[in-house]
Amino acid sequence: MLYVKRHYIHKEYLRNAIAKVVNAVLRSRMEPIWGEGTSACASDSKKFGAWDQNLMTEWHQRYGGPGVMIYWHVEKKSVCIYSQLKTCSSSEVASMLEGLLRHNTEMKVERNYVDTHGQSEIAFAFCHLLGFDLMPRLKRIGAQRLYFPETGTKAMYENLQPVLSRAIDWDLIRRQYDQLIKYATALRLGTAETEVILRQFNRSETKHPTYQALAELGRAVKTIFLCRYLHSVELRQEIQDGLNVVERWNGANDFIFYGRGGEFASNRRDHQELAALALHLLQISLVYINTLMIQRVLSEPAWWAQMQTEDLRALTPLLWSHVTPYGVFRLDFSDRIDLDPIDSALLSA
Repeated sequence: MLYVKRHYIHKEYLRNAIAKVVNAVLRSRMEPIWGEGTSACASDSKKFGAWDQNLMTEWHQRYGGPGVMIYWHVEKKSVCIYSQLKTCSSSEVASMLEGLLRHNTEMKVERNYVDTHGQSEIAFAFCHLLGFDLMPRLKRIGAQRLYFPETGTKAMYENLQPVLSRAIDWDLIRRQYDQLIKYATALRLGTAETEVILRQFNRSETKHPTYQALAELGRAVKTIFLCRYLHSVELRQEIQDGLNVVERWNGANDFIFYGRGGEFASNRRDHQELAALALHLLQISLVYINTLMIQRVLSEPAWWAQMQTEDLRALTPLLWSHVTPYGVFRLDFSDRIDLDPIDSALLSA
C-alpha cells in the first residue's frame, strides 16, 4: 500500500479523478428526476483537526483548537466540483475565487452562494469582472449601506436616507479600468493567485489606487445585489437552499473521514492535501453511485408513479445510511450492481 501511494497517488492524479467523477455525475443525470442542469454552486469551509507542528495548522478563533480548513464548492444537487486545503486565517474570498476559476469540470458556474465571511466589496468586483454573480447570505443586513449613482441625487431617495452612504466615484473606475482588467485576466489565466494580489494591495497603509477602484466597483455591484436581496423573497430562499447543501456536504465529512478522530495525522503539507483530496474523491464517488442507484429505482413505473413534486425537490444523492463504514469487506468482482435505468419508463411518464 505504501508503494502504491508513493508511486501512483499524487495531487494532480486525484484532482483529475475527481473531475472525471464530477463530469460522469453531470452526464448521467436524468432530467425528469433531478431537473434541468444548474449553473449555481455554493462555497463554504469546514475546520478539521490537525497536528500542530507544521506551517499549515493554526488555532481557529471561532471553533477552537488547532486545525486546517477545507474549502468546498458544492453544486445545488450535492456535487462538489472543487476543494482546497487552507489555513484557518486564509482569505475566504480568495478561496472562493480560486474554486470558481480552477474547478476544471464541465459545469459552467454562473452564480455562487456564500455566507457573510465569503463576501467583500473586492469579491463583488472580481466576480463581476470574471462573469460570476456573487450571492451572499448576509448576517448583519441592518449594517449594510447603499451607494447612489451620481453626486447630488441623494435627495431623490427620500425613503432610503438612513441607509445611503455616498455617490459612486465612476471617474476612479474609468482611470483604473485597464488595471482592473489586467488583474482579472491574471486571475483567469492563473498567472497570479487571488490571495497574493489581495496581500499586495494591503501591504502598505496607503491604499493602492487599483485597490480603491476595485472597492468602488464592488460597492456599485453590491448595492445592486442588496436591492435585489431585500426585494425578492425567492432570491433569499434560493441562497439559503444552496448553502444548506454545503452544510449537508460538511455533515457527510465526519461519516467518511472518521479515522483518528477525523484529524489530519501528519505534519507534511503534501500528506494533508492528499488526505483532503482522497476525502473529496470518496465522497463524490458516493454521490455518483447513489445517483445511479436512485435513477435505477425510480425508472421503474411503480416507484416513479408515487413521486410527487415535493418528493423530487427534497431528493438528494448525498445519502450514507445504507453504507457500512466499519468491518470486513468481501469483494466479489464477478457480481456487479445493476445501475442501468429502464429507458422507456421515464420517457413515457
